[in-house]
Amino acid sequence: MRSQRLEERRSKRYDALLAAGVELLGSPDGPAVNVRAVCRTARLTERYFYESFSDRDTFVRAVYAWVGSRAQTALVEAVTDVAAPEETIPAAVRAFVELIIDEPRTGRVLLIAPLAEPALSRRGLELLPGFVELVHDRLPETADQQLIAVGTVGALTALFIGYLDSTLTVSRETLVTHCIRLISDAAVRG
Repeated sequence: MRSQRLEERRSKRYDALLAAGVELLGSPDGPAVNVRAVCRTARLTERYFYESFSDRDTFVRAVYAWVGSRAQTALVEAVTDVAAPEETIPAAVRAFVELIIDEPRTGRVLLIAPLAEPALSRRGLELLPGFVELVHDRLPETADQQLIAVGTVGALTALFIGYLDSTLTVSRETLVTHCIRLISDAAVRG
């Protein structure tokens, strides 16, 4: 019984640290992650930080992996529960928007932090195939299927980054509509 409570407390501390990581790594002013700031944000001591992570870079990569997993899960769940095939693309776009735009810190961790955070320099490239595969699987089989999937994910990434960093100033609904059209057009071209 005592070990269960201990594991439960460890799990809560771990979750608090990850949440603090999203807060700091996804800051609108850019990533500002150091062990002291993470512990202050999570309201934990450094002892608990090192209970879960060997160093700052390991922590940053864990936060990024957690956010990436959340994004992929949201997309898969969105398309799994859709009854009509024509609703698959809108459902996926809306699920991604809810995670990335409605939780902008999460969006900045996933899309912008790999551009600014040295510990993540290759992480964005590691998650990319998973997102490309999700689009790829929705396209008809053609010789250009892989090219279209990669290009579509690249275009979507640029759109979401622009929206998050305010260089793209459109309404949320305009962004959603455009993303749905972009993927739908890719599916027709595929």
